[in-house]
Amino acid sequence: MTTALVKVIVSQQQSLQMEAFLQELSLASKHLIEFREMYDFENRVKTFKNWPFMGNCKCTPENMAKAGFIHCPNENEPDVAKCFFCLIELEGWEPNDDPWLEHAKRPSNCGFLSLTKNFDDLTVEEYYLLEMDRLRTFLCKTGRSTIWSFEKEVAATRKRLLDHFISKHQYTPEPELPVPHHAASPDQAPESPNIHKCKPQHSNESKS
Repeated sequence: MTTALVKVIVSQQQSLQMEAFLQELSLASKHLIEFREMYDFENRVKTFKNWPFMGNCKCTPENMAKAGFIHCPNENEPDVAKCFFCLIELEGWEPNDDPWLEHAKRPSNCGFLSLTKNFDDLTVEEYYLLEMDRLRTFLCKTGRSTIWSFEKEVAATRKRLLDHFISKHQYTPEPELPVPHHAASPDQAPESPNIHKCKPQHSNESKS
């Protein structure tokens, strides 16, 4: 492989990485705006269109919405629910799970969950402070996730190029630079963009 061809491949990889990075930022911006409408109880309830627990149970759409959750299903996990405020995700629900209790036992310090009055009774100043808290939480969590994903892809591209040179030219790579502390391990990063993922006790993960 010529040097010119390597430069082309690197340039293409960088373009793909940047495109993926910008797509994540775009999606995060979209959610940041959309979730502002989820202060409204009815808007949260409307997200539970295909929720598997509709009656004769504790985790009905209404109870889920009261606890701040919105329904965010995917192909493999149809019962994923996310708090619109602190962004914590829970899945693996069972009929007797209490949404409020499941939310409260997670270390999310959710500002919405700690409200001492109904949202409609908040003063303008109280709402402003609450919204600023939501924005800080959102930007912090989505920022960490997006940066980690970008750095992970950059590292993978570098490894592919090194593997090629090692096999073709018996190239000896330089020692690896220290990994940034926030990207040191996938276990320390969200499993999906902008989200801390955890499951209720009844699921495959045990509660503690």
